[in-house]
Amino acid sequence: MHDLRVFLCQRQQEGAKIYPPNHDFFSAFNITPFEQVKVVILGQDPYHGESQAHGLCFSVAPHVPLPPSLRNIFKELSDDLHIPIPEHGCLTHWARQGVLLLNSVLTVEKGKANAHQGQGWETFTDDVIAVLNEKKEHLVFILWGAYAQKKASFVDENKHLIIKAPHPSPLSSYRGFFGQHYFSRINEDLQEHGMAAIDWQLPPLEEAKQQFQSIEKMNQTVLHD
Repeated sequence: MHDLRVFLCQRQQEGAKIYPPNHDFFSAFNITPFEQVKVVILGQDPYHGESQAHGLCFSVAPHVPLPPSLRNIFKELSDDLHIPIPEHGCLTHWARQGVLLLNSVLTVEKGKANAHQGQGWETFTDDVIAVLNEKKEHLVFILWGAYAQKKASFVDENKHLIIKAPHPSPLSSYRGFFGQHYFSRINEDLQEHGMAAIDWQLPPLEEAKQQFQSIEKMNQTVLHD
């Protein structure tokens, strides 16, 4: 982590624009603490467009247009649970219910996908997955795409449910991403093991904006402390 910090500071000094903002690097952990985790959705690295990434994989701030991958996730959600496609892409409502939205790499540079791979984040997030596997029972791991599926080696399939599928990006989504009923399968497994189902329907836009602002303030306070 020391080496990673040195790398990030150096890149900022060299003028690199790093996403998400530094107070959001660990937002997934701030919103979904260990004791609340029930589901893990694993991404690769943050969105690299302006104002998109805020620390939760696949999620964007409420005012940001939906990225293509998230549009496909919402299409599958609507088809699975017969609910309207959300009007925004902020997934904090899921995270607050125990859905850990974890990227393998927690930072990126503007316009440069995968710019911070191999700098140390993977060691940290692999350990996170290993600890969740060891210390928790009956989690559901959603592994979309080949990169995420490599992390299955850290998970005991006798203790946890692993759901694998192609990535929801437009390049790979039609290879089998659609029609898998991820969201209903997650809820069925949670309820089978005595846990509350996830409410997957996102709140209206104005409520989502309020939630987002509240969490941003929390993250800034945590960073300051």
